[in-house]
Amino acid sequence: MFSRRWHPCPLLLVVHLLISSSSVIAGKVPAIIVFGDSTVDAGNNNFIPTVAKGNFPPYGRDFDGGIATGRFSNGRLVTDFFSEAFGLSSSVPAYLDTSYTMDELAAGVSFASGGTGLDDLTAAIPSVISLRQQLEYFMEYKEKLKTAKGESLANEIIAEALYIFSIGTNDFIVNYFVLPIRPAQYAAAEYVTYLIGLAGEAIRDLYDLGGRKIVFTGLAPFGCIPSARTLNHDEPGGCNEEYNQLARKFNAELQDTLRKLNDDLDGAQLVYSETYGPVASIVANPSEYGKEFGATPDSVTLHTHN
Repeated sequence: MFSRRWHPCPLLLVVHLLISSSSVIAGKVPAIIVFGDSTVDAGNNNFIPTVAKGNFPPYGRDFDGGIATGRFSNGRLVTDFFSEAFGLSSSVPAYLDTSYTMDELAAGVSFASGGTGLDDLTAAIPSVISLRQQLEYFMEYKEKLKTAKGESLANEIIAEALYIFSIGTNDFIVNYFVLPIRPAQYAAAEYVTYLIGLAGEAIRDLYDLGGRKIVFTGLAPFGCIPSARTLNHDEPGGCNEEYNQLARKFNAELQDTLRKLNDDLDGAQLVYSETYGPVASIVANPSEYGKEFGATPDSVTLHTHN
């Protein structure tokens, strides 16, 4: 379920993330703080009892030393490149990895967990870290940061850090389109609105905890991931357009919510980061990005070295 995901062309996506984030970045960014799913999990799932892990080959084959760190990628993640672009560490550490010191975590930390979603039910299916729990870990992190750096500097880091959310796809491909619980409660379009409500709540919670500069990434065309193409009975091997329509609806409603929250939350700088277009372009024109997509979904080959 979890290995048949692909996170294409990190360098292309980090450029889009940098552009979208430029309006909230003033001066030096002291830390990158990350919440989300496998797109930004730096290895937290290594330290919890779950089948959703990325700590074995071929994961990590292009990471420094060819090590499978728990990232669900052949190499570094978009957030790793993003951190390096701001003169911070070349990789954002996982919060649950105790080999890192608070001095290292003070410059960046990922609370993300592969397989999770905005919906708590999504996280419960593979027994991973819910977004609610990630925010609780952030509260814990704040207290540790105050102990390590002193209250004044810790508060400055929290206020000036750049926060990134990358989450939502699993709510559909692990939850809604797999189990009958949510479809019995919501039509697909209604479920999108329910998820956007949860996203808004998470942003408000983070704001109450001191976060001000927040980037929330939209969904990529998850109807084109290998598992969705494999299970597309209407057009075997092709992208599932129903799924992609839901991704576009999610993105439109997310942008509306971010605009409203920007008005409501004093001092907040909330930005939407577009991923649908860049990934759709890769799928439509893979050779232009140094990639090859074979005749079958399982034959997707990545050639980007991280």
